[in-house]
Amino acid sequence: MISSILDPEASLSVKATIRDARPDDLEALVALLKALFSIEDDFDVDETRQRRGLSMMLDGCGKHRCVKVAEKAGGRVVGMCSAQMLISTAMGGWGAMVEDMVVEAPHRGEGIGRQLMDAIVRWARARGLTRLQLLADRTNFSALDFYDRMGWHPTRMICLRRRWKTE
Repeated sequence: MISSILDPEASLSVKATIRDARPDDLEALVALLKALFSIEDDFDVDETRQRRGLSMMLDGCGKHRCVKVAEKAGGRVVGMCSAQMLISTAMGGWGAMVEDMVVEAPHRGEGIGRQLMDAIVRWARARGLTRLQLLADRTNFSALDFYDRMGWHPTRMICLRRRWKTE
């Protein structure tokens, strides 16, 4: 994409290969989520739960959900992004929730995040989706700046949630 070529961050280092996540990536993905959730107050690091959720995502990857990974030379996974389809009544069609966008700290600023987001956009467009949305921690200013540079716009909506324990 031209936007990736023109991104000044993208030229700072060798980019990664973006591909669909595989079951053998599971432990690398759990480690990435641990790093992500450790900086977000709304989430708890619980490797058992994260492993279970990622396994569910990987088991159903394809038509309705995807997990993309960024792989550097030598096969090391250094970033990930996931998305799940949903119906947008406001748009009258399919959309997706983008989740778990994370790049290992030493590899930030190399254009890898842009590559991952571009891959998610291509996945969404190939399925005829009309909208992507995501949640970001309001105090993660570097992430918010990144999303702004990528053309994401804040809304006036707020996120609410309700949780309960299951047996």
